[in-house]
Amino acid sequence: MDKKRGLANVIVSIIFKVVILLVTVLARRYMIRYIGNDVNGLNSLYISLLDFLSVAELGVGSAITFCMYKPIVDGDNKKVSALYHLFTKLYLIIGGIILVCGFILMPFLKILAKDYQTVDVNLYLTFGIMLVSVVISYLFSAKTALINAYKNNYVTTTVFSLGQILQCGLQIIVLIFTRSFVWYLICRIISVSLQWIATEVIARIKHGGIIKDRVRIDDETKKEVTKNIKAMFMHKIGGVLVNTADSIIISTFIGIAVLGKYSNYTTIVIAMIGVLGLCFTPLTSVIGHMFVEESREQANKYFNFFHTFNFVLGIVFFLGYYSVIDNLITILFAPGLELAKTISFVITVNYFIQFLRQAAMLFKDAAGTFYYDRWKPIFEGLINIGLSVLYVKIFPEELNVVGVIIATIITNVLICHIVEPYVLYKHTLLISPKRYYLRNYIYIAVFIAALVALNYAMVSYENQWTELFANGGISLALSVPISLIAVVCNKDCRLYMKGMLRRLKRHKKTTNDNADEVPVSGETTIGGVGAVDGQPAAADGSASVGVTADSAVGGTGGDGAVIRE
Repeated sequence: MDKKRGLANVIVSIIFKVVILLVTVLARRYMIRYIGNDVNGLNSLYISLLDFLSVAELGVGSAITFCMYKPIVDGDNKKVSALYHLFTKLYLIIGGIILVCGFILMPFLKILAKDYQTVDVNLYLTFGIMLVSVVISYLFSAKTALINAYKNNYVTTTVFSLGQILQCGLQIIVLIFTRSFVWYLICRIISVSLQWIATEVIARIKHGGIIKDRVRIDDETKKEVTKNIKAMFMHKIGGVLVNTADSIIISTFIGIAVLGKYSNYTTIVIAMIGVLGLCFTPLTSVIGHMFVEESREQANKYFNFFHTFNFVLGIVFFLGYYSVIDNLITILFAPGLELAKTISFVITVNYFIQFLRQAAMLFKDAAGTFYYDRWKPIFEGLINIGLSVLYVKIFPEELNVVGVIIATIITNVLICHIVEPYVLYKHTLLISPKRYYLRNYIYIAVFIAALVALNYAMVSYENQWTELFANGGISLALSVPISLIAVVCNKDCRLYMKGMLRRLKRHKKTTNDNADEVPVSGETTIGGVGAVDGQPAAADGSASVGVTADSAVGGTGGDGAVIRE
């Protein structure tokens, strides 16, 4: 694995995630301030609808990079070119489908946007502008995928992120001077158009030969691509149905004003999950190598550790989220946009339960067990929609948002948290998942109990900042002991942590020993290694660079084995 490029991808992703979160929150703040929370809800509805329409694309992007890996490694530029041109056609077709479906959807906007009369906005014009901005992105999606296939994700991340930052900056300026939702959305078109130009230039400079070369794809490769697209489509459609359906149902049955408030809460929690997810996704290839190099017993030990690590991250950050979210909404957006504590409670539980799947999905992705639960996402999405519509109607009016979220919680607990681990244990770890199920549901119960305790322990002050820090401290005081108990109770986690401490002690001792060495006259030191005339000196006169086995990525497991790259 290319460590330097992989590290660059991760670092760039983290930096831009944080920056984009800040500018997005700032743009949302100005939107609510100048054109109202109802328009904020309408904007959230549009995004959810277009995410729903974009289901046509699901699987294509992943299939592109997956299919290009081997020919790129083999240096088969002809096949890479053939795949690129195939995907260019696919993306143009997908963009056309989304454009047509968007126009078909327009007559139903007044039904989907309940209480739209409260805002002075042309639904058709504004939705059409956003639709165009999405369709434009498909004109250069194949080039983005081509750049990513060569492991230059940091390039496309930079282009996209700078485009997002520019978009938010323009939107803030437009809101201040025009207070127009139309011009706010036109900023999206300007941003995506500039991203298109930048991607075109970069792709033609770096991969001009592949783009210019015209090669027809062979039937065998086309069959493989179709198979991969179908598999990826089925896995991702469930996520779209779950994540977009809640917003659409809230808008349709409850109203865009409530959706606006709800989207403020989910924007922050989704951003938090995105950052926390970077603790898992960069390890996919490392775990994949482990399945090849280590025993199944050792793989199970690592999974046990990651599952507990997943829980520890979840209980610390999601208890923290619940303790400060109302204050954050008031500080970041405006007073009066807070939801009832019951709603923020179930939002927290819902996203914690979804986050607790990270370890299982990491190991499933690394092992490549997509095929065995390919129907799960379809059932997940359909059951979630059915329960959400049912509960929004039967729950009391003041709790109908709670009903929508509870439907998602039930779907996750009874489908995702059962099927995904079952597939992992049956086809990869090759043991019974009973102990995992017991531990997993204990984790969920402990979190809910801790959340109830936190709810009663939280304090109230007139000053929002004082209340935020006080309740944040209470959540930390509650989550740290629970985290320590979880680590102590997990044997594999204990052994792993001991291995980490041993390595830290050895590293500290080595650092101290190097610091005590004094270079002889005429020498300087470079990175703690003696050097003469600027050249690193080793005992045999050569430069030496290396790491011990214990310092490999992943560290030491329960029996001292190492995850290697």
